[in-house]
Amino acid sequence: MQSAISKIKHAKRIVVKVGTSTLTYSTGRINLRRIEQLSRALADLSHEGREIILVTSGAVGVGMSKLGLAERPKTTREKQAASAVGQSELMSIYGKLFGEYGCDVAQILLTKNVIEDEKRKNNAITTFNTLLEWGVIPIVNENDAISTEEIEFGDNDTLSAMVACLVQADLLIILSDIDGLYSADPHKSEDAKLIDEIDEITDDLFRIAGGAGSSRGTGGMSTKLIAAQRVMENGIPMIITNGQRPAVIYDVLDGKRVGTLFNGKRQEV
Repeated sequence: MQSAISKIKHAKRIVVKVGTSTLTYSTGRINLRRIEQLSRALADLSHEGREIILVTSGAVGVGMSKLGLAERPKTTREKQAASAVGQSELMSIYGKLFGEYGCDVAQILLTKNVIEDEKRKNNAITTFNTLLEWGVIPIVNENDAISTEEIEFGDNDTLSAMVACLVQADLLIILSDIDGLYSADPHKSEDAKLIDEIDEITDDLFRIAGGAGSSRGTGGMSTKLIAAQRVMENGIPMIITNGQRPAVIYDVLDGKRVGTLFNGKRQEV
């Protein structure tokens, strides 16, 4: 455990994923206080010398709010249109807040075929590395406005894991609306206990994880386990923790026991 904690405390290149349920209120409107706290914490870590990449959900949710839609769009064309409206608004908010704390940001919109095509993949890696060298925080989202079933990641948990592997990150932090992975559904079982640390993803864990997450997002604990599986295979540790208090990121990097740690053990070649 100590070596894992040491690795986390000294992590230089960190991918942070934040979900729609963390960024918005139950009304669907943007939670400005929380996004401000997140921006401040990440800007501060950037000033410390860490390389930060933010994978953000929320474009469709913000678009819904701006358009006055009461329910999440169901058709692909409506989701794409809402995302196009929301993405520009979301980046405007991030740009303003990070700017107030002395950080520049850059928008990177990805689709799955970028990762799968070698030339595009290398171009993406070069862009990430150059931005990080300049002290810029890349803000990543799926390019929902043009995504189709064939080229979409499906959820931003998967996207964040692929980005972490792409840039050879030292750590992936997923900010969720729950404290971590529990031994049972904490909403249904009083005996549910938070699992502190996981070394291997098993079928039992997927059974525990259950189905989808909140009504405002597309992910659930199962998608987070898939993300964990991907980064663990690449030797990258991952932590799921509650994003209601974005300053929890400091606790993670101080080596405190928060959330669920998935140990990344690089496979021997």
